Amino acid sequence: MAKEKGWKDVPMAGLIVEPGNSVEYKTGSWRSYRPVWHPENCIHCLFCFYYCPDSAITVKDGKMTGINYDFCKGCGICVTECPTKPEKPALELKLESEFIE
Repeated sequence: MAKEKGWKDVPMAGLIVEPGNSVEYKTGSWRSYRPVWHPENCIHCLFCFYYCPDSAITVKDGKMTGINYDFCKGCGICVTECPTKPEKPALELKLESEFIE
């Protein structure tokens, strides 16, 4: 007769990745929408940087320089918080399927 497994012998449910630093896990492939940056309309207020939950907005010398799509999940918070005018947006949300080659 086989010995029954105890709780320590049963694998943990729901564990998809090993614990670690978020830099090691590129989560950009999760998104359905992608923020697109228009640098000519950007006022470099950095609201997008401060509100981004994924730290996907890249900044150098106090100015936005782009979006790190390896980590951007496409939540759209940066687009919502951007204060530029709707007719000349610095950020807009587009379907990810528009960028598939």
